[in-house]
Amino acid sequence: MRGVVIHAPGDVRVEEREDPTIIDPTDAIVRLTATCICGSDLWPYRGIEPVDHTPMGHEYVGVVEEIGADVKTLKVGDYVVGSFVISDNTCEICRSGYQSQCVHRTFVAQIGTQAEKARIPYADGTLVATPGEPTEEQVRHLLAASDVLGTGWYAAVAAEAGPGKTVAVVGDGAVGLMAVLAAKQLGAERIIAMSRHPERQALARHYGATDIVEERGKAGIAKIKELTDGLGAHSVVEAVGTQESFMQAVGATRGGGHLGYVGLNYEVQIPGIRLFFAGIRAEGGPAPVRRFLPDLIRLIWDGAIDPGKVFDLTLPLEEAAEGYRAMHERRATKVLLTL
Repeated sequence: MRGVVIHAPGDVRVEEREDPTIIDPTDAIVRLTATCICGSDLWPYRGIEPVDHTPMGHEYVGVVEEIGADVKTLKVGDYVVGSFVISDNTCEICRSGYQSQCVHRTFVAQIGTQAEKARIPYADGTLVATPGEPTEEQVRHLLAASDVLGTGWYAAVAAEAGPGKTVAVVGDGAVGLMAVLAAKQLGAERIIAMSRHPERQALARHYGATDIVEERGKAGIAKIKELTDGLGAHSVVEAVGTQESFMQAVGATRGGGHLGYVGLNYEVQIPGIRLFFAGIRAEGGPAPVRRFLPDLIRLIWDGAIDPGKVFDLTLPLEEAAEGYRAMHERRATKVLLTL
């Protein structure tokens, strides 16, 4: 099969990879119909994460081609959406709603789903079948559910977004935009999107943002407080993962408020004294997308949400290198790869 492999930072190639086969009885082989490039894929692309002939990709939708003997909830021919984290969905941690911390957790990035096919372990606990064969437009929306929609949704839930709340979203990438969508769906009264990019501001407003703040750092914190009678937001989402963005999120959260952090971060250091006196509640990390997938698929199927609008560049798999360049250079928010 054809698949994306990063040989070294900045060196993306599409080449022949070995076809996947059933190894364990809980496996499924999925013929992928669409995949995409995530902002976190830019970490190895930029050399921040080690990379050496590494298969890439962790977001995926497609058709089940083969199942292991122990797979019970899926059948060959099902169209499925999968979480970016493998989970059995039966362990004690999974049952508490944190499938991304499953005792059998594996990150799909280790499998590499920017490819024509993928072997998905613990298929019953990781994949969710759609009600039928999706349209081309639905495929875009369903693909977003595999990671960025589920991650943005988790961030909004972790931040306790809901009726009567003011939500501030730090980050205008795909995850931040999905957090805006989620906050709106969860009933937030006011949603402040922090963004400097006109096209992303427009999409944030489409998804429900009531205010746009362009300032960053201390100025961004001051602006949030100005908009909230000096208190800060009830709910803040951190969807970037840099030192500045994280501290901006902490500073924008009112005392007793909630911070949901989902930006993949490296070497972010939070001064203990700042966190102590902030008096906030924080939850985050890899999103338990599997918890939300059934409901998100239903919302997409019913036409209630349109998360696929975050894909602003579509390329064939063979042009994946251009997709990486476009996201690295911020010419694209999120790139969909067709198969």
